[in-house]
Amino acid sequence: MKRNVVNGVIGGIVGGILFGLLMQMMGMIGAIAGMVGSESLVVGWLIHMMISVIFGVTFGLGHLVIPNIWTLAVLFGIGIWIVGPLVIMPLMMGMGTNLAIALAPEQLMSLATHLFFSFILAIVFKFRTEKKTAPKAAVR
Repeated sequence: MKRNVVNGVIGGIVGGILFGLLMQMMGMIGAIAGMVGSESLVVGWLIHMMISVIFGVTFGLGHLVIPNIWTLAVLFGIGIWIVGPLVIMPLMMGMGTNLAIALAPEQLMSLATHLFFSFILAIVFKFRTEKKTAPKAAVR
């Protein structure tokens, strides 16, 4: 379990950085900061990376329940999309949920970016969890 958590954290950090860069290019990191009443890009990045680490831990633990990494990646990406931008984020910003507009183009773009994060996390997780064993030298 510890190995899954550590690998999930590392995958969450890598996915968080790549997803964060994408979000910054789309002007969305400020919206993350807005969840705590800030407009600072630094605050947005800090919150985003903390969430990414939490998601990495959750993914690592989820792998104990769903061993197929790609099935987990799809379900996880959809799950964090629903929980994050459709429910928690708008509620923290004083709005209702975005569930009623889940199929609007901007929300579907959000789904795609959360799947992107989830698959980056899964790739890093898979790479780190595969045992790479070198051929043993013959004993003479």
